[in-house]
Amino acid sequence: MTYCIGMLVRDGLVMMADTRTNAGVDNISCYRKLRIAAGGPDRMIIVCSAGNLSTSQQAMQRMRRGTPNEESGEADSWDSVPGIYEAALAAGRALRLSRNDNDSLNQGSVVFDATLLVGGSVGGEPNRLFLVYPEGNIIECGPDTPYLQIGEAKYGKPILDRALDFDTPLDQALKLGLISFDSTMRANIAVGLPIDLIALRHGEPRPVVQHRIEADDPYFSALSRGWSDAIARAVDGIAPPPY
Repeated sequence: MTYCIGMLVRDGLVMMADTRTNAGVDNISCYRKLRIAAGGPDRMIIVCSAGNLSTSQQAMQRMRRGTPNEESGEADSWDSVPGIYEAALAAGRALRLSRNDNDSLNQGSVVFDATLLVGGSVGGEPNRLFLVYPEGNIIECGPDTPYLQIGEAKYGKPILDRALDFDTPLDQALKLGLISFDSTMRANIAVGLPIDLIALRHGEPRPVVQHRIEADDPYFSALSRGWSDAIARAVDGIAPPPY
């Protein structure tokens, strides 16, 4: 199982992903699901992946080499696309082709679906964030709901709905993302540390934060305890039900 978040606020973009993969309780491993796909002088493209590992790996390789674009007759890669929108469209084609290839080999009940978050900036455009579905279609993150999730999304969603908006400062968005991960990990053991995170500030070409949170990270441990204590105090401060 996987959990990934992308948060697009006025100040910039935060993307986060866990690293746990499993094929049962006795087969758990660590795999990076958040990566910088292109980091040239004119672009910063960040990708999170969730779902079937084979499909997402194949899609990433297709995008590195170039995915055919029937409209232009060219091959689109992370390094050649003119914008994040075009990067998300090309990633959708790569994802669909990779899923179809794997489906043709399927002799059992294996699900080869994978989803991606594609975010960043190309050519000086404002940071943008897209969710790429297994079928290749995409949706864009906007100010009304300034986040997108893939993977095990339900446990970490309430805190984002309650506390995150487009005007949330970048460091506060990062904190809310970590609380969302802590809530998810408490509810589902298939999501776990380490957590990778990258933060981009609008107008700056390089990440302002690029970090991996390990199991012994003191800040994340303190955040988890502090959030639990804050919830307990909040519950104590609410009047008991009148019945």
